[in-house]
Amino acid sequence: MLYLSSGSAGRILIADDSATTRALLDRVLTARGFEVCAVADGDAALTAVAHERPDLVLADVVMPGLDGYELCRRLKADPDTRLTPVVLVTGLGDRESRIAGLEAGADDFLTKPLDSHELLARVRSLVRLKRYTDALETADALIRSLALAVEARDPNVVGHCERMAAYVTWLGRRLGLCDHDLTVLEQGAYLHDVGKIGIPDAILMKRGRLMPAEFEIMKTHVLIGERLCAGLHSLSDVKPIIRCHHERIDGSGYPEGLTGAGIPLSAQLISVVDVYDALTTERPYKGALTPRQAFDELQADVDRGRMPGEFVTALADVGEETLVELARAAEATGTPAVETQPAQAVETQPTQMSSPTEPVVAALPRLFA
Repeated sequence: MLYLSSGSAGRILIADDSATTRALLDRVLTARGFEVCAVADGDAALTAVAHERPDLVLADVVMPGLDGYELCRRLKADPDTRLTPVVLVTGLGDRESRIAGLEAGADDFLTKPLDSHELLARVRSLVRLKRYTDALETADALIRSLALAVEARDPNVVGHCERMAAYVTWLGRRLGLCDHDLTVLEQGAYLHDVGKIGIPDAILMKRGRLMPAEFEIMKTHVLIGERLCAGLHSLSDVKPIIRCHHERIDGSGYPEGLTGAGIPLSAQLISVVDVYDALTTERPYKGALTPRQAFDELQADVDRGRMPGEFVTALADVGEETLVELARAAEATGTPAVETQPAQAVETQPTQMSSPTEPVVAALPRLFA
C-alpha cells in the first residue's frame, strides 16, 4: 500500500516487506521534512518509482519476489532512473553481500539495526547529490532544446540531429566504443550546431551560396555554441565536438585550422556523419545524393587529405541499407531539424572505397581520456 507524507526536504521511496521497518523509517524521515512513499516489495517499488519520481530509494535486500539487488539492478539499467541514488538496507554484514550490492549499482548501504543519525546523514548527502545532478540534467535539456529550436527555424530540412545521432552511435558501436563515449557522441550530434541560435536568419536560411562575409559570420556558430555550454561540466566531453566539427585533417577547416591528430577524434567522427547527412538529404540549393554517391564524395575528400579515411570507411562498412533504415527510423520521431552547410562544402570526384575498419577498432578503445 502506498502512502504519502507531506514535506519538502526530498522525496524518499522505502521498499521493505516489514511494516515495522517501514513505519520506523517513515517516522524518522518525515520528522526531518522528507516526503515518504512506502511499498512492501520490489515489484511495487518499480511501479512507485515511475509514478513518484523519488530523490532516493531505500530498499531492503531481502524481500519477496523482486529482492533489493534486482530492484537496484533494474533501476540502474533504466536511463530514466539510473541516476536515482539507491541505498540498500540489510542485516547481512558480510563482505560478499556488500560486493553483490555494489555490483548491482548500489550507492550506499545501511545495516540493521538502523541508526537514525547515520540514516539521516546518508539520506541528506545523497538527496543533495541527486538535486545537483537534476540541475545539471535540466541545463543539458535546455541546451538540447535550444539546438532543436535552431533547426526548427527552417522547415525545409527534417531530422538532421536525429539522423546524425543514429548514424554516429551505430558507428561508435561498430568501433567498439564504451557507453560513455556513445552518450557523448549522441549529445554531440544534437548539440554540434547549437551556436546557430546566434546566426541571423538572413544568413542561416539563405537559399544560395553565402558571400565571403556571410560565411565568416556563419563560422562563428562553433564559438557561440562552445560558449553556451561553457558552464556545464557534464558537457565537457561534448564541447570539443561543438568547437571542432568543421575542422579538416589538412587544416582547411575552422575555427582554428587544426590538422591531423590535433582534431579531437570525437569531432572527426561527427564531421563525417554531418557531411554524409548533408549530402544524402535534399537542400534548397541541391538535390539529395544516394548513399553510394555520398561515399564517393567523402572518399574524394579523403584522397585530398581533408577527411579521416578510417572513419569514412567505417561508416561505409555499416552498409547502405542499414544507413537508410537508420535514417527512416530517426525521421519517424517527427522532430523538425536543419543543417545549412554552405554550398562550397564538398567537391565531386568519384573514387572507390577501400581499407578495412579492424585497425580503427583496435586503436580506439576510448575516444575521451
